[in-house]
Amino acid sequence: MASVSLVSAVSAASVVDTDLVQPSVARVKWLAAPTSSAWLEAANARPDLLLIDHAHCERKAAGVALQLMFRYPAEPSLGEALSPLAREELEHFELVLQVLARRGLALRPLPAPAYGARLSKAVRRDEPGRMLDSFLVAGLIEARSHERMALLAAHAADAELRDLYGELLASEARHFGLYWVLAEARFGREVTVARLEQLAAVEVEALTGALTGTEQLRMHAVGVEPVQAMVQTLPAGWIS
Repeated sequence: MASVSLVSAVSAASVVDTDLVQPSVARVKWLAAPTSSAWLEAANARPDLLLIDHAHCERKAAGVALQLMFRYPAEPSLGEALSPLAREELEHFELVLQVLARRGLALRPLPAPAYGARLSKAVRRDEPGRMLDSFLVAGLIEARSHERMALLAAHAADAELRDLYGELLASEARHFGLYWVLAEARFGREVTVARLEQLAAVEVEALTGALTGTEQLRMHAVGVEPVQAMVQTLPAGWIS
């Protein structure tokens, strides 16, 4: 695996090419299919569930970054890259808790959708494949979160939610950008893109289906449009 410079990783992750993220249609080219209008309708119908689940998602995202730091303690510059990400995820967790409190809502357990478990199952168990897959699965989850937050920032019926998700968009883009940088710097673009295509197909499978009721609404609940062709390459200028 190639070594990675922390400075180049962080600077590259902070640059998101407009061809990679298209906010006007909330399309992210990591993803093989866009979110459906049915999911957005459910999100607008149950903002309480959306916010509670969102808080759990931010908490879990911080845990993923910490888990990778503990799993690979000797990996050059990994801790330096992921520690700030974990802190930012916890800041977002606290931000969502504040929104919940203003609405008189309390954080409570929610049954998790099958999404995360399905993606985890696709992660290879042997190294170095496990590392690559872990980075890409974490990045795919961040990319889907970004895409759905972009939809909410544009189309949420609740003005406070439009503001909240608009505020979080840039950081969510940095997060999936960072996981891409970590993967490509260690495994090369060709290997990374090929595996990303495979895992992106799994991600869509995990989101395929229809909600049977708004009680099932989660940030990563089922709800995608028919699968489109996966983008073969990422923009040449995205990674400096």
